[in-house]
Amino acid sequence: MRKTTILPWTEDLVKQFEKEEKILKIIFGNELLEIYHIGSTTIQTIGYAKPVIDVLIVVKDIEKIDLYDEAMIIQGYEPRGENGIPGRRYFPKGKNKRTHHIHIYQEGNENIDIHLDFKEYLLHFPEDAKSYGELKIKLARQFPNDSHQYQNHKQDFVNGLVEKSNELERSKKEK
Repeated sequence: MRKTTILPWTEDLVKQFEKEEKILKIIFGNELLEIYHIGSTTIQTIGYAKPVIDVLIVVKDIEKIDLYDEAMIIQGYEPRGENGIPGRRYFPKGKNKRTHHIHIYQEGNENIDIHLDFKEYLLHFPEDAKSYGELKIKLARQFPNDSHQYQNHKQDFVNGLVEKSNELERSKKEK
């Protein structure tokens, strides 16, 4: 069971993304269309995050991504295929001391907008971001040795924020 570690946000989280971004761009080359830093490590107003860099990659053809498994393994990643989300390729790095999660989707997949809209929402609504950070601290104290329980208990709150971000995007499109 992985431990739940929550640390204060630092600029170093952005630097870690930038370093990994360079490596990922080399690996995926022309197949890569966009690469984004997502998750709590991107949003200073959350205040706290697991020290795990979440990366969203948009590619031309998701089926071709399996051809890059060996290159990802060399960089310390574990290919997990869809890992429960159809149309995604998922690569965690760091085994029980995770450092990165790579989420790859083909251009046009609805999950791309969900991730980016969620990030955008939290950047524009710092009160919700701060509440999310406070929940992370509380749950990390409650479940320090069980990352699955930590995840499960924050999911309802996250789902609520995702719904708010979806509503905001719908209202923008209606204007």
